Amino acid sequence: MKKRYMERILLLLFFVALSGLSYAQTGSISGVVLDELNQPLPGASVNIKSLSRGTSTDGNGRFNLPNLPMGEHAVSVTFIGYEVLNRQVTVNGATQVSLKLVPSAQNLNEVVVIGYGTQEKKDVTGSISTVSSKDFQKGTITSPDQLIVGKIAGVQVTTNGGQPGGGSTIRIRGGASLNASNDPLIVVDGVPLSSFKDKDGNNTLPGVGNPLSLINPNDIETFTILKDANATAIYGSRASNGVVLITTKKGKSGKPSVSFSTQNSVATVARKLDVLSADEIRDFVNANGSAAQIGMLGAANTNWQDEVYQKAFTSDNNLSIAGAYKKMPYRVSLGYLNQDGTLITDNLKRTSGAVSVTPKLFDDHLKIDLNLKGSMTKSRFAFQDGIANAIQFDPTQPVRTENEYGNYFEWLQTSGVPNPNAPRNPVGLIELKDDRGETARSFGNLQFDYSFHFLPELHANLNLGYDVSQGKGSTYIPDFAAQSASTNGYFKEYKSDISNKVIEFYLNYAKDIPSLKSNINATAGYGFYANRTKVYNFNAYEGDRETVTSTPVFPFDQPENRLLSYYGRVIYTFNEKYILAGTVRTDGSSRFSEDNRWGVFPSAAFTWRINEENFLQSVPALSDLKLRLSYGITGQQEGIANYSYLANYATSSNESMYELGGQFYYMNAPVAYDENVKWETTETYNAGLDYGFLNGRVNGSIDIYKKKTKDLLSVIPIPIGSNFSNQLLTNVGNMEATGFEFSLNGKPILKEDFSWDLGFNVTYNKLKVTNLTASFDPSYRVLTGGIKGSTGNFVQAHTLNRTPYSFNVYKQVYDAEGKPLQGVYADLDGDGAITERDRYFYKSPAPKVILGFSTGVNYKQWTLNTVMRASIGNYLYDNVSSNFSTRSALLNAGAGILNNVTRDFYNSGFTTAQYQSDYFVKDASFLKMDNVGLSYNAGNILSNRTTGNLTISANVQNVFTVTNYKGIDPEVQNGIDYQLYPRPRTFVLGLNIGF
Repeated sequence: MKKRYMERILLLLFFVALSGLSYAQTGSISGVVLDELNQPLPGASVNIKSLSRGTSTDGNGRFNLPNLPMGEHAVSVTFIGYEVLNRQVTVNGATQVSLKLVPSAQNLNEVVVIGYGTQEKKDVTGSISTVSSKDFQKGTITSPDQLIVGKIAGVQVTTNGGQPGGGSTIRIRGGASLNASNDPLIVVDGVPLSSFKDKDGNNTLPGVGNPLSLINPNDIETFTILKDANATAIYGSRASNGVVLITTKKGKSGKPSVSFSTQNSVATVARKLDVLSADEIRDFVNANGSAAQIGMLGAANTNWQDEVYQKAFTSDNNLSIAGAYKKMPYRVSLGYLNQDGTLITDNLKRTSGAVSVTPKLFDDHLKIDLNLKGSMTKSRFAFQDGIANAIQFDPTQPVRTENEYGNYFEWLQTSGVPNPNAPRNPVGLIELKDDRGETARSFGNLQFDYSFHFLPELHANLNLGYDVSQGKGSTYIPDFAAQSASTNGYFKEYKSDISNKVIEFYLNYAKDIPSLKSNINATAGYGFYANRTKVYNFNAYEGDRETVTSTPVFPFDQPENRLLSYYGRVIYTFNEKYILAGTVRTDGSSRFSEDNRWGVFPSAAFTWRINEENFLQSVPALSDLKLRLSYGITGQQEGIANYSYLANYATSSNESMYELGGQFYYMNAPVAYDENVKWETTETYNAGLDYGFLNGRVNGSIDIYKKKTKDLLSVIPIPIGSNFSNQLLTNVGNMEATGFEFSLNGKPILKEDFSWDLGFNVTYNKLKVTNLTASFDPSYRVLTGGIKGSTGNFVQAHTLNRTPYSFNVYKQVYDAEGKPLQGVYADLDGDGAITERDRYFYKSPAPKVILGFSTGVNYKQWTLNTVMRASIGNYLYDNVSSNFSTRSALLNAGAGILNNVTRDFYNSGFTTAQYQSDYFVKDASFLKMDNVGLSYNAGNILSNRTTGNLTISANVQNVFTVTNYKGIDPEVQNGIDYQLYPRPRTFVLGLNIGF
């Protein structure tokens, strides 16, 4: 017994010693993977194939492979778009390494996202541009569209102002419509998002300024822009304005990595409008005003713009965990944003979350991609009418005085009632309107991709997606507010529910045929899309929230539209040099009658990889040269009313109710309709050249294109009695666009501790209308561009052979000193009188040339980068000056008040408003530095050298603007500057730490 006991002890000691020896003979490899600019590469794969061991880098490019046998091991590092790095590493304890990757030849083997699939960059046949997260705009970015401003040729992103979470206008090659939508289709992880915009670009989801701001930019990995018809035709009836494909971040194999980032910023108004000071007003009124007007002057020195604007603080915080559980990669993220606006009372709070799970089953034959995203926002919207009032309100008056209107100074009549012709106190206007909204949105998809065991080249893909949202809120103005003196205040709730369902199924077959030097890639699919909007209609109340002022006819409206699609694509490659591609999609939309419900949208393309030809093999400096030719037809249905082809009725307003027998009834009248309304369709021709030199260190592309849009929706006159109006919206218009795009990316310096990279793009785009009427009429105009200050005044129009929204104004005559002569215009038709026929087309809001420039310099652990943009040849109508730069605006005798005026008051000399003079059409070309940033990678900050990587960054956004325009900002999308919410200058400090 004792002997057995001793044997067991000896055996135990032997195993302990053996395990200790084994432990002593193991070590680890840890470190960081960097790109050519010494920036960390998150998601790079690090493998030791001989040991079947591997991991991936965390959000800061760091990795750790523990418990490795001592000795030399072959470590392999891979990352899409970079050459594979193989390094012999000797393990002798805790080994630390820094692994640096270099780009493959122009990233030609990089896989890019296309419609319903992916493709290697070298084989792409369409005009496609991709921007990844490492190249996004930096700083306080609250909406995804702001990430790519100035980054892509042919893509113009214009923020609509500085409102927190405010909207942007995205134009790809200028758009393709006049009365429908010009917004691109946005697809996130395979889910086409609801547009939330009407034909005028207005947000139809209440409770939030910009529906895209409900997506956390921190969750986005890449933007891919599809520009020509060959790339977009696979999306058919929704693709005339281009397609934006957004891919979000996913988990990768390896141990869990945690990343936390926080950005805190202070924003100030970068530029305020130059108006007269209080002393200048007093001097002018004392010299030129009547005794009554002189008596109106106050003793204050109020800068109203200073009163309505504030320094705004923003905090943006994001936490993510990514890794893999067994063989199931995952990523979970949570974000919280709290952003104040520079306009007082403005605020946005957003809480967002995302989950991504991407397992592979059945020996990797089945790939599952689950993406779920959700967000909730709470907003208070500042009353932006206060912006215009701050410009014109008399600076000699105080902000507050004792009265019954909230103690805000107001212009009062002798009866003590607020003067109805006077502007309201800007501060009171904003502070006494309480407009709050809450919005919840969730979207995502579950996608299955199965490659058949008996035929692995054949894949079946099923995509089930959704996009649901609810927006609600209320607007309240108390009964004591001067702005509601005649209505006893106002209270009304609003609410909308929007649901978008997606079902897609396609088969993809990809096969190499070596004997024929060929590859075939074929896709055929089906799609079903259902969109429903439920708009609740509530009573309106007076400010006491009890007295009903209006009752809706129906408790809610619930328009719905559906789209049914069949699509196919074939890509044939011969000898890796010649590529033919063809797509076709047929869509059936409930927006149109049965006779016009279906549309067919084909495309064809040819690509020639010229650098693969034998006669260029002896040119080692040439790494890529590819010719692309394409043609295709796409459609447009967004912005078209769901039931516009059906006879419909309009319900009267409360004021137009009819009394019968002591009871008031709503009346209904038929509205004009066209039962034959159909798609707008766009033909696109594109020729492109991709180039690369010095193993991709210099690369770029050149594209020229022509787009012809027909069956444009246009308003035309019709014979009286032929419909229920004398005008009808119908398909009669044509429009053409020609353009040129050039992009250049380079790495002039690429050394171990110092590198420099740059990107440059140029876009030229020219639009012109070629038809607007059913019968040829070269003089026909469609007036648009309504302005403030005079009812029924329009300063823009569409007409033949002109850019849409060109200014249609009178030609101003000037005196010998160059000052405009009031009311004196050129008699262009020579009839001796100034009439409507003397209005001419002068300039356009559309720029002739758009430029973008990005550059970054890296020195050891420091990085300095900047983004600049320029717009050349764009003009604005200065509605601020046309309203507030005349003698009658300052000395408003008719209203019995005094106002402020802009500095242009001294230049024009106008005594009364001259709204339709070309004097107010101003050159708005500009050069902007959008962003300048400096970051420092501090490395590991914890005792454990494999974790705790810290990066510190500082950014300034909206650094400067160089322009001749004297207004607040020359960048106004619709070309009419009146009440632009100033884009702030923002100072940002950020921290990012990864474990």
